[in-house]
Amino acid sequence: MGKKKANVVDLPLCLHLVSREFEQLSSEALEAARICANKHMVKTCGKDSFHIRIRVHPFHVIRINKMLSCAGADRLQTGMRGAFGKPVGKVARVHVGQVILSIRTREGNKAHAFEALRRSKFKFPGRQDVVVSDRWGFTDVPADQFKSLMESGAIKSDGVGIQRVTEHGPLKLWAKRMSSKRP
Repeated sequence: MGKKKANVVDLPLCLHLVSREFEQLSSEALEAARICANKHMVKTCGKDSFHIRIRVHPFHVIRINKMLSCAGADRLQTGMRGAFGKPVGKVARVHVGQVILSIRTREGNKAHAFEALRRSKFKFPGRQDVVVSDRWGFTDVPADQFKSLMESGAIKSDGVGIQRVTEHGPLKLWAKRMSSKRP
């Protein structure tokens, strides 16, 4: 949600909603949290000043073996014979310390992003924390090293993410890269 195609340089701050328990989050709860966070961010910051990612996916299917509990129901059900059950919904299995939701935004919108994630916490069971990441946006590069790595040419912008520029590869490409670095 938000400005999904914003360049990696535009939105440096990243906040995460982190689980503190092993839990199963339904697809409906994930959607409710996404809507809640998105609505707050659009209202307070505008639609082009943030990018939200759901970091867990509901792959696990929950099933139910229906049992009747009224008089005369004993002729209709078979107990635990053939008890595989019918699918009821999907859930995401979340571990302790796993990131559920992430928002990247500008430094000036830190309080609004924190509040959006705090509000979306109420859509989930269990305990969650809102954590400010020490990384630049959705990348794995520390925020304090990002600008120096960009200036030195060790990394380059690749849309939402980055590309690491290595010293490996054909000699012609290396020579071209070295000649472009000279003043």
